[in-house]
Amino acid sequence: MVHARIVTARMQRAIIAACAISVCLGLGTAARADSGPVDGCPKGSDSAGFWKRLSQSYERHLFPADVPTTASDPNAPFDAESAGYRQELPPPPVSNPPWPYAVWNEGGTELIGYENMYSSALMDAVYCGSNGKAWKDSRFVIYGWIEPGGNISTSNLGFNKLSGTGGNFPAAYSYQPDTIQLDQAALYFERTPDEIQRDHVDWGFRVAGIYGTDYKYTFSNGILSYQYTEQERLYGFDPVMYYLDFYFPKFLDGENLRVGRYISIPDIEAQLAPNNLTYSHSLLYTYDPYTQNGIVSTTMLNKNWRVQLEISSGNDISPTDKHFRQWTPAACIIYTTDSGNDALYPCMNGLNNQNFGWNNIQHAVATWYHKFDEHWHMDSEAWYMWQNHTPDSLNAQGQAVLAAMFPPPEYNIGAPSGAQCNNTALVYCASHEWAVVNYVNYQHDPHNIWTWRTDYMDDNTGQRTGFKGAFAEFDLSYTHWIGDVVELRPEARYERQVSAPNAAITGFAYDNPCYAPANAASSICTFSSGGRTATFTKNGGKRSQAMLAMDAVFHF
Repeated sequence: MVHARIVTARMQRAIIAACAISVCLGLGTAARADSGPVDGCPKGSDSAGFWKRLSQSYERHLFPADVPTTASDPNAPFDAESAGYRQELPPPPVSNPPWPYAVWNEGGTELIGYENMYSSALMDAVYCGSNGKAWKDSRFVIYGWIEPGGNISTSNLGFNKLSGTGGNFPAAYSYQPDTIQLDQAALYFERTPDEIQRDHVDWGFRVAGIYGTDYKYTFSNGILSYQYTEQERLYGFDPVMYYLDFYFPKFLDGENLRVGRYISIPDIEAQLAPNNLTYSHSLLYTYDPYTQNGIVSTTMLNKNWRVQLEISSGNDISPTDKHFRQWTPAACIIYTTDSGNDALYPCMNGLNNQNFGWNNIQHAVATWYHKFDEHWHMDSEAWYMWQNHTPDSLNAQGQAVLAAMFPPPEYNIGAPSGAQCNNTALVYCASHEWAVVNYVNYQHDPHNIWTWRTDYMDDNTGQRTGFKGAFAEFDLSYTHWIGDVVELRPEARYERQVSAPNAAITGFAYDNPCYAPANAASSICTFSSGGRTATFTKNGGKRSQAMLAMDAVFHF
């Protein structure tokens, strides 16, 4: 553990150094004397103080003035910079906001051929200063958000960190019932390469960290993971992304090479709050990989086809972890129709020796996006995952193997679960699961959207949730934007354990902190760790759960 702490400390210093270097690069580029404010700033803004400019910027972003639309000249030459995309590509199918994307999601890359630079009230305040044009030309930005959230649930016994069950689990993120918490406070430093142009090599980077309860779902083993697995902190910090991007415009129709830590490439959803259609996450997303540390290449072959190739240290694992890392290749193909209304994105998101380890799931996945018209579109995803040689958690020898692989105090909590093998005489078996999710999305106007999610997961051997069987989940979400600064996202969610073949052993999945069936002779259970004891009511769990939840995302 001492060695892991040393590695972590080194990584922290490296992250801080990267932040400092990136800020200096941005400052150096933007410090050209008297470049002046960008167009559209209030008169005299370059002589106003920063806080005055910031308050004016927030006023404009919260309460934007109506801008009259003017008919474009059909004979005017196409301007890719003002349009935000190359002429040969389809325009973005939707708008951001109110949606979390404008072009269909592609992981592990900037969108080749489209503008990727982030805009915000904070950066607009900078752009209205005396060196605003130089700042904007540098493409260096600082931004983030603060996201509190809460829920009211039919589950009420509380989440048990030691068993990893109870409360709203297997629902994630809002796993503690009837609470309000800080889900995320995020801060980004980034420069995006200009991937519309075709005449010069460009580069970019991102260093991003989050603090809040959601770090429980983002950490990689060996990268500050002791906050959860050893110290059992409710709130923690995770450097969720740090990478460099290199853009090569003359390699076919464009090539982006990313090196570092990034969000797992194929999903509709992501851990970062503004990147999601809803506050809560689907079961499908909750139990697949989160992040990778590695290198991913994205090549645009033509306007319709892109190919991704990746090598990483495995799922949610530090490349310095010599015990659990698995050098893992991955490959994806992305097809987009000429209209841009459809995109199909199949991936083999990791294939190695396939043996059980730290989240060493083999992940075959595909996503499909389809736009019906200006109001309706649909996002769908399906995956199949497996591991071989998974210890049987219902077998005494299998339990001993798991305890030896993930010993306390380094893994007081949060270690991967074993399988519930069909033949409990086996010490090991293959674990596998599959899932599918569909989002039907409706835009009422530029500030109001609705989303209906249907979600099904079959945890065939119980390795992902600890509860063998199938689950169905349904979610109705509404999002209201105040300007482009504040998102309010209430939702109603219902889920049910459709099948529970091991309920006599584990109980039902929801509101089951004891991870046990009901027992008339014993109404409580007690767990101990590090000299601490927690006692819960033993109710055998519930087969279904309903939840009302809401978050608010404040962008800066």
